[in-house]
Amino acid sequence: MSSVKVRSYRDLQVWQRSVQFAVEIYRVTRDFPKHELYGGLTDQVRRSAVSIPSNIAEGHIRHSERVFANHVDIALGSAAELNTQLLIAREIGYLSPDDHRWLTDELTEITKMLHGLYRAISG
Repeated sequence: MSSVKVRSYRDLQVWQRSVQFAVEIYRVTRDFPKHELYGGLTDQVRRSAVSIPSNIAEGHIRHSERVFANHVDIALGSAAELNTQLLIAREIGYLSPDDHRWLTDELTEITKMLHGLYRAISG
C-alpha cells in the first residue's frame, strides 16, 4: 500500500479506538431489555459497533488500497447506522442522556478518523 504504510491494522488508532468503543457498546447494552437481545435493537447496535473495526481489519488485510478504501467506506456506513440506532435507543428510554452523549461524541471522533483514513487511502 503506497499511501498508508501500516504493517498491521492493529497499529491503526482508529481500529484500536473502535475496538474499545465496541466493548463499551456491549457494556452499555447489557442493561437493554432482554427481549431486545436477539434480532432486536440490542443485536443491531452491537453488530454495527463490531462492524466498524472488523471492516477496517478485513480491508487492510487484503493488501489493496481500493479494497481497503471500500471496507473503510462500509465502516463509515456502520457508524452512521449506529448513530441512528443510539438515537432510537435514547428516545425509547434504553439509553440515558449521559450515556447517549458520551457514545455519540466518541462515535463522532471515530467517524472523523475513518474519513481521514479514507481520504489517505483513496487519495
